Amino acid sequence: MDALAELVDALPEGVVVTDPVRAEKYRWDRSQDPGAGTPVAVVRAEDAAQVQATVRWAARHGVPVVPRGAGTGLSGGASAVDGGIVLSLERMTAIRIDPDTQVAVVEPGALNAAVKAAAAEHGLWYPPDPSSYEICSIGGNVATNAGGLCCVKYGVTTDYVLGLDVVLADGTLVTLGGSRIKDVAGLSLLKLFVGSEGTLGVVTRAVMRLVPAQVVGATLVAAFPTMTAAAEAVVAIRRSLRPSMLELMDQPSIRAVEDHRAMGLDTSAGALLVAQSDAPGSACTAEVAAMQAACEAAGAGDVFVTDDAEEGELFVRARRMVIPAVEELGELMLEDVGVPVPRLPELVAAVAGIAERHDLLIPVVAHAGDGNTHPLVVVPRGDDAAKVRALEAFEEIMRVAISLDGTITGEHGVGRTKKSALPEQLGDDVMALTRRVKDALDPAGILNPGAVL
Repeated sequence: MDALAELVDALPEGVVVTDPVRAEKYRWDRSQDPGAGTPVAVVRAEDAAQVQATVRWAARHGVPVVPRGAGTGLSGGASAVDGGIVLSLERMTAIRIDPDTQVAVVEPGALNAAVKAAAAEHGLWYPPDPSSYEICSIGGNVATNAGGLCCVKYGVTTDYVLGLDVVLADGTLVTLGGSRIKDVAGLSLLKLFVGSEGTLGVVTRAVMRLVPAQVVGATLVAAFPTMTAAAEAVVAIRRSLRPSMLELMDQPSIRAVEDHRAMGLDTSAGALLVAQSDAPGSACTAEVAAMQAACEAAGAGDVFVTDDAEEGELFVRARRMVIPAVEELGELMLEDVGVPVPRLPELVAAVAGIAERHDLLIPVVAHAGDGNTHPLVVVPRGDDAAKVRALEAFEEIMRVAISLDGTITGEHGVGRTKKSALPEQLGDDVMALTRRVKDALDPAGILNPGAVL
């Protein structure tokens, strides 16, 4: 293909991968989207100029471009497109910490964990912490507006994005925002690209806000007879408190983790609530006491409190382990639905009913403090009938979330696996506005086609 040879010649040796065997691993993200296509090449860009050259080439030849970070996405947002280019940013990993301004200037391929570690060297902290923080990239976090375990108190990725460099669909590189904490000059274009899943532009640099290092004061773990009772405790806690962590695991999640790695979890519990407080001094004691009272009032059979950071981290690690543990039970369809916190008990009860009606195992783990749940639809490997039921359950869970004034995705993104439900949530007028924005910034439709819209 003459056009492809032109791209290969325009970039340094080794940047463009055309060997189908080597390109195979770039076809999917972690969702293992069955509709993933086969790209003609993978570009492993090393800097913004190479990203620009790739996008300009694609614009000239009308070739689709799928931006990709670490490939840990859970909604098919980085699934390859037949005949397209996968633009991998994995080699762009530079991190620079400015301790005086309290920002991290980061390339998109840098891992979330690496940014945290670099910030920690200066007594600073980057709060957004997806469960996959050790393997997910900042570029992917920005693309999906990722959340995590600390978001109940500290917010999600967009709350920490101060600036972005973005390559547009014609190859133009624009700089939005900067190291300024306050800046309202012009339209808020910066936020437009956060959560856009590579459909509006390709992020090549991010300026991320940092905060002083967190000190965890205490961890509370409460065992409940049912998931609904645990959800009711969450509602009670959030009426007056905002702990630094408030996470929920149902019984199938607990058992999957314990089978995956013995950690001494109570597998007889219907649900476990893992909460943390980082309030200073006596305020921490008061906050934990209030959470304990709320748990006991909701029916918790056992409440454990520790101010030992390492001991507390063991429970947090168990919570982070849920998805890889459940993956051992079969193929997963990973939900990411959220509702207003007061409606959390209704949502978890509805998911349990859906699992029973469709004869499926659907463990539920949740960033409960902000109403964001992850029902994990398990499909036994090789069971085609179960796969059909799983697809039906997946769609039904999204419809239930919408009916409870919720969302089809809190942090994983719409990608390709959830776009069928987006019009039901947003409505015709907002969908039309969304398409107008997409058409204005990417009139030829080359950026991540098939994702979101």
